[in-house]
Amino acid sequence: MKLHISNSVFIGNIDPFIRSFDASEPDTLTVSTHDKWMSVHPVALTMIAALGLTVPRGNVQFGDINATSGHYLQRMGLFELLGIDDIRHITERDPSGRFVPLTVVKSAAQQTKFITDMMPLLHLDKAPEQAEAIRYVVSELLRNVLEHALAPNGAVVAAQYYPKTNRISIGITDTGVGIKQTITRSHHAWTDAEALRLALTPGITGTTSREGGTIDNAGAGLFFIKSIAANNHDFFMLYSGDALYKLHKRRGEVKYLHVDPWDDPHALREDMPHWQGTAVGIDISLDQTKRFADLMDVIRKSYTSAIRERRKAKYRKARFE
Repeated sequence: MKLHISNSVFIGNIDPFIRSFDASEPDTLTVSTHDKWMSVHPVALTMIAALGLTVPRGNVQFGDINATSGHYLQRMGLFELLGIDDIRHITERDPSGRFVPLTVVKSAAQQTKFITDMMPLLHLDKAPEQAEAIRYVVSELLRNVLEHALAPNGAVVAAQYYPKTNRISIGITDTGVGIKQTITRSHHAWTDAEALRLALTPGITGTTSREGGTIDNAGAGLFFIKSIAANNHDFFMLYSGDALYKLHKRRGEVKYLHVDPWDDPHALREDMPHWQGTAVGIDISLDQTKRFADLMDVIRKSYTSAIRERRKAKYRKARFE
């Protein structure tokens, strides 16, 4: 397998990075990098790490890393996680407590520990509302992997705080069964794009065909997360199979939430290299995060309304005159 890290890999321009993915020769992973500069979103790092965990130890190779920012890969724990000892041209620097390095989560106990350890590392102790939104996002994404992905290597997660823009970027990736296989247990989705649409629609879950899901799984997690990003004018991406959904930043005040993710400003790609599993990335601007309780109240009302309308449509009978 192969991947190339260009000079800038963030959600808004992540397409070239994903298109560089070559799934041939699945027993090896070769990663090349830009010669002069790298600026990488945590979701890209989790994708590299998740792939690296699927190949035999020692079969991950990096080309010469000459970029001055190459130390970022090391300080995020990529080489340590993949068992790579000798990486030249890199000087490890003080992380300054502004990131959560790549971490593998395979159990609910590890999920709880990761979230507990994450909050102080991101300096959110004095921003409880922002902390609650971020805690919710990470908890839901990890829960999705643990409950649905059937991923032997669990979830790979990382987070980074960017002080200049005052935002948190989070990436979570797995190499499990993928969204399409999960959703089609209870719903019809002929393509990966259709599966992504259902996964982002409130009340749709692969655990049941019942509208609104079950008590334990309401099919709300990804809808809530997308809604948090939409309300805060932030980026969000969901990649599984050959489909990539990217939420664009909205302009102006967000007065209502779209139930159908296709109604949001977005980009959809259906011709991406096939990813066996799921990758999710989100940016959360701390300057614009609304009070979490108010935000969740709006989202829940949209969720409840959507379920109610779909149930009415489902049982509405045609009238003939």
